[in-house]
Amino acid sequence: MRIIAGTLRGRRLVAPKGLDTRPTTDRVREAWFSILGPIEGRVADLYAGTGALGFEALSRGAAHAVFVESARPAFTSIADNAESLGVAARVSVVRSRLERARRDLVRLGPYELLVTDPPWTELDDCERTLAELPWRELVAVGGRVVLGHPKRRPLELQPDAGLVVVSQRAWGDSGATFLERVEP
Repeated sequence: MRIIAGTLRGRRLVAPKGLDTRPTTDRVREAWFSILGPIEGRVADLYAGTGALGFEALSRGAAHAVFVESARPAFTSIADNAESLGVAARVSVVRSRLERARRDLVRLGPYELLVTDPPWTELDDCERTLAELPWRELVAVGGRVVLGHPKRRPLELQPDAGLVVVSQRAWGDSGATFLERVEP
């Protein structure tokens, strides 16, 4: 797995051994970031795994990335990747399950971009957790959110989240919903 574009283009990322972490593929990451265009400000990578989405955002211009990951091997990979890429000063890693990381996320935000590609094997729990996040506090007005999901199973957020769907796309079995935070 590698960084697709930007200042870190071509640099490799380490991933935990085994099948517990399912990184977003290079093809899907490239498509997401082509759709997003320029990246600025703060980024949050939820269910971060290897951190590939957040590191891609840093490579493409994000000032700071916050990674939320609960699994020790993935957490260690994110820290190792930040060091080897030379971006550790621009990274915060929250080692916690997402439902317990709310306070830290709010404290470290708001974010101009929030990306997540949660584990498909836990999609119901992930959807519940994502629906309960304080989106209005997390995402800056005009900020964007990308929710990765299986193509045939888009994730739903509460209508009062302050987010509007901009588009939905699919690549093979993978899908993504692109949202934007609007004025209240």
